[in-house]
Amino acid sequence: MSNASLGLPADLNAYLQRVGLREHPLLTRLRDETAALPQHSMQIAPEQGALMAMLVRLMGARRCVEVGTFTGYSSLAVALALPDDGRITCFDVSDEWTAVARRYWAEAGVGDRVELRLGPGVEGLDGLLAEGAAGTVDFAFVDADKVSYQLYHERLMELMRPGGLVAYDNVLWGGAVVDPSADDADTRAIRALNDSLATDERVDVSMVPIADGLTLARKR
Repeated sequence: MSNASLGLPADLNAYLQRVGLREHPLLTRLRDETAALPQHSMQIAPEQGALMAMLVRLMGARRCVEVGTFTGYSSLAVALALPDDGRITCFDVSDEWTAVARRYWAEAGVGDRVELRLGPGVEGLDGLLAEGAAGTVDFAFVDADKVSYQLYHERLMELMRPGGLVAYDNVLWGGAVVDPSADDADTRAIRALNDSLATDERVDVSMVPIADGLTLARKR
């Protein structure tokens, strides 16, 4: 919903992006290309990508999952942070948007670290579970249809290893989560996820006010 940090003045946001991260040239080019699309606001902010890449490196993550890939900024940021034997499995329903992602994965030399599976995220996660991947995932990023967030969470709780980290995007939803007049399905779903995570004893949580809100849920 936003590729700039919510509520941050434009000049301060520009300063943050100038001195607060070291963006790979291909990530910059991908961000610029995506900015020309009508749906460009679906792309994550660069500072969010930098944070996720840092977390992947700190964790020594090798097996990652992404639900909702769009044009590939988040998956490229994570793939660049993975070791040579690391892998990220991406789920998305759009062949058109992920075609952009595939170009950048290849150009960055990380195409062998990324597996793209086209189709609904719930079915994709169920497929991983059926393949015996329970308890093996180090890091996951969720940025897909909001009404399915709780379904994703339940499946990821099975897929993550103890100590594994799930990052949920758009948890502030442009401020709509605290707007009493906002009662659409997406807003209700995000509120429900936020309320659920606040009391879910399976995870430790931290909601970070970066971009449109990012909740980090560490499986205990």
